[in-house]
Amino acid sequence: MAAKGVAIAVICAAVLFAGYWFDTKEQMQMLEQQQAKENELKQTFEKKQADAANLEAYKEQMAEMEKRFGALLLKLPSKTEIAELLVDVSRVGLDAGLEFELFKPGNEVPRDFYAEFPINLRVKGSYHELGNFVSGVAALPRIVTIHDLSMKKDKEGELTMTATANTYRYLDKSETKPKSKSKSKKRR
Repeated sequence: MAAKGVAIAVICAAVLFAGYWFDTKEQMQMLEQQQAKENELKQTFEKKQADAANLEAYKEQMAEMEKRFGALLLKLPSKTEIAELLVDVSRVGLDAGLEFELFKPGNEVPRDFYAEFPINLRVKGSYHELGNFVSGVAALPRIVTIHDLSMKKDKEGELTMTATANTYRYLDKSETKPKSKSKSKKRR
C-alpha cells in the first residue's frame, strides 16, 4: 500500500511537472510579456491623454506663434522695399554725422524662406557718432543686423568702422524651390 501511494504521488508529481513544463510555463511567459506591454500602453495612453487635455492650450499657443511669425515676416522687406531700406541705412549714417567711405550692397543670398542681402560699409566718425549709427540702424522698422564689425583709430583720432549690415527679405512661393520635388527626381 505504501509503495502504491508513493508511486501515485510520483506519477501525480510527474504529470503536474509535465503540465507546467509544456503548457503553464509558456503561458506564464506570455502573461509577463502582456503585462509589460500593458504598462507600456498605459504610459502611452497617459501621455496622449495629457496632450489631449492640453489640446486647446496647444492650439492657442500655435495660433499665437503663427501671429508672431506673421508679424516678424512683415518686418522683412519685399523686393521693392530693399532700395528704400538702403536709403534709410545711408540716411541714418548721415544723420549720425558719419562720413561714408564705402557703401556697397552685395549679392542676395537665398536661404530656406528668406534671402539675406549684405551691405558692406566703411564709415568714419567719432565713437558717439558710430554708436548713434548702430542704434539708428537697430531702430529701423525693418530687420537689419550688423556683422563682422571692426574699428580702427586713425592718426587724427577718428574711428573707422568696417562692418557688414545684413537685411533680410521674405521669399514668396514663386522664388523658393520645392525640396520634395527635387528629392523625388533624384530617386528616379
